[in-house]
Amino acid sequence: MAIGYLEILRAKHAVRLLVGTLVGRLPNATSAIAIVLFIRAEGGSYSLAGALAGVYGVANAVGQPLLGRLVDLYGQPRVQLPSALVSALAMTVFALTGTGTLPLAYALIAVAGLFTPPLEGGLRALWPSVLRKEDQVHTAYAMDAVAQEVMFTVGPLLVTLCVALWSAEAALIILNVIGVLGALSVVVSRPSRAWRSAPREAHWLGALRSPGLIALLGAFLFVGLALGAITVASVSYADDHGGDSTYGWLMAAIGLGALVGGTVYGARQWGGAPERRLRVLVALLAVCYLPLMLMPDAVAMTALMALAGVFLAPCIACAFILVDRHAPRGTVTEAFSWLVTTFTVGASVGTGLAGPVVEWGGAVRGFAVSGVAGGVALLVLLATGRVLAATGGGTVVEGGSENDRNGAPEPRFSTGHQA
Repeated sequence: MAIGYLEILRAKHAVRLLVGTLVGRLPNATSAIAIVLFIRAEGGSYSLAGALAGVYGVANAVGQPLLGRLVDLYGQPRVQLPSALVSALAMTVFALTGTGTLPLAYALIAVAGLFTPPLEGGLRALWPSVLRKEDQVHTAYAMDAVAQEVMFTVGPLLVTLCVALWSAEAALIILNVIGVLGALSVVVSRPSRAWRSAPREAHWLGALRSPGLIALLGAFLFVGLALGAITVASVSYADDHGGDSTYGWLMAAIGLGALVGGTVYGARQWGGAPERRLRVLVALLAVCYLPLMLMPDAVAMTALMALAGVFLAPCIACAFILVDRHAPRGTVTEAFSWLVTTFTVGASVGTGLAGPVVEWGGAVRGFAVSGVAGGVALLVLLATGRVLAATGGGTVVEGGSENDRNGAPEPRFSTGHQA
């Protein structure tokens, strides 16, 4: 299992790009909890903390595809580093000024979220030019998905550590400074500086003019919704089975399941069409959500949560392949950013929907929302099977090929996004 990952990590620039991207995305992974802790330390209400965190999330969801389009147009260094600096500056000013002037606080949080650099989509655009071989790129996508799980597990721990050692204000500033350093490490690297998107056809829809991408985003909206519903339902379950400590174990378990599933998935070379494989993975994901409705004791529930997470990272890794294939010429970074945005919006919708459902019918109904959402995601993939397979068949790796699956006579994997 380790051989495939070691081959990737031994590739020139691979470790630097992976680590730099993860570090650069640290503010994005920690901002919600950092904002909440900061507002509480300032004596603000949970309502205010939630509202500010929500504004950050919405602004981030809007900014990712917009900045991704700019990256495709002007290259990574010209967009990633300036946006990282603007985001960090806005969050630093917010940390220093607090909530004394609420309109200013909301504006600063909105700017910080809107200008969060699309490092995640940028890394996935770089993998083909760094690794060249298609099977290695597929493994890198899986490793990327696994690394995200590690970041979202370690990130909150770093926030609480900074708060314990210094203050909530210091945590906001330090984590954003670290994020800028991570972005800087990526954009000054040779692959990032050399990367160029293929020439694109001018179109106001950008990546969204691809029917295959729209179908994929529709499915992952419901995958995100399922995950958001689990987050809320787990709080209700934990209230009756041990409180906050139980909730922490449940969330850690689903992250561990995703970590294990993604690691195993990425260690193997998979044959067959990725769109068919994605349907199987989403079906398994939806099936594994259903046992959560049994709501056994805390130990058994933790095991079920781990099972529920096993197929999440493989689904995301497989989706990366399809995003790359369906992204219109010259829009690869924007397309990847749209997947991030759609998943995030879906999780937010799931959180908002599960709240009243749990109040009405308890945790079991909240977990039912996850199962239903997983089923709907599968139905979307089944209904759009022909659209997703439009570029289907075996891919061809060409060292200098452009990102032109939709316009090329033969479908290919994008290995060249360089000038």
